[in-house]
Amino acid sequence: MAWVLFATRGGDRTSFATSIKKVATRVAREYVKPRDIVGVKVHFGEEGNTEFIPPHLVRPVIDALTELGARPFVFDTNTLYRGDRENARDHLLLAARHGFSIATLGVPVMIADGVKGKDFVEVPIEGKHFSSVRIASLIKHVDSIVVISHVKGHSGAGFGGAIKNISMGFASRSGKQQMHSDVKPVVNESICISCGTCLEWCPANAITMTEKGALIDHEACIGCGECRVTCPEEAIDIDWTTTPTLLQEKMAEYASGSIKLAERNIGFINMLVNVSPDCDCWEWSGERLVRDIGVLGSRDPVAIDQASCDLINEEWRRAGKGSDIWRDLYPKIDYTVQLRHAEEIGVGTREYVLEQV
Repeated sequence: MAWVLFATRGGDRTSFATSIKKVATRVAREYVKPRDIVGVKVHFGEEGNTEFIPPHLVRPVIDALTELGARPFVFDTNTLYRGDRENARDHLLLAARHGFSIATLGVPVMIADGVKGKDFVEVPIEGKHFSSVRIASLIKHVDSIVVISHVKGHSGAGFGGAIKNISMGFASRSGKQQMHSDVKPVVNESICISCGTCLEWCPANAITMTEKGALIDHEACIGCGECRVTCPEEAIDIDWTTTPTLLQEKMAEYASGSIKLAERNIGFINMLVNVSPDCDCWEWSGERLVRDIGVLGSRDPVAIDQASCDLINEEWRRAGKGSDIWRDLYPKIDYTVQLRHAEEIGVGTREYVLEQV
């Protein structure tokens, strides 16, 4: 049984920033020591996306760590797909445009897997799919870590929270590719107009154009999903017959490697605000699905994700929108796979006690 702290978005005449700071302080003081160099994992947001956790909600976590005598900084890793977040130079410029800089946060901003996403540590694990995983090298060298996750939907995993953040978010670019290797896009020839946009954006040169339209070579495909995102006609989709399960199990195993490399000197903050249908990596923002709920904190990534889903589902039902938000949004995906597999391999537990702060 794990403990999960919870503070509502607007209760007891207390500002949300104050609530975040209280939760972060309670979590961090369990393992963060004075003078620790503490990496605070955030998502800097894709260009065009407005739903990522903004700097003014990250700042209370930094202030909590500073008051504990620690020395925090914020970080993220490079993306597998092409864009402004595929290398450290462009990634840091985007971060600054979105307000993540030493001038606004008062702490350094770093990219954990190096200039081109090749700085990683091979971490041995005992998994169903992996015997080792590739985690950004920065994770090995910090004293402790706080992970800030924006809980939202995800078209590949059903939802994304702490488990996704310490798997995809901690992995090197090659590690991200390993997790996505079973994600295979398919082209609807009746919709494809042979415009060539997908060819231009495919980082693996896995697409050719035929008389019938785009043709994807699944042997060369790295599963990044860039073609699906950039197709102007929405002619490319994912065949989800088995891959959602594989993707989530691989995420859980990467999460286990991240925790192992961090030597469990790690805590989690889940933000239940701006809950949107899909990942912050897309260059758009979907409508908010439920009202802002609050902030959770825990030392257990599985427990905090389970609690997050439970609270969001409670709000979803209260609003009369359905019975299970992630199943309603993505009926072909069983989002509980990541929770179950993570629990099975010792990442954490789905059993929790919720304590309101």
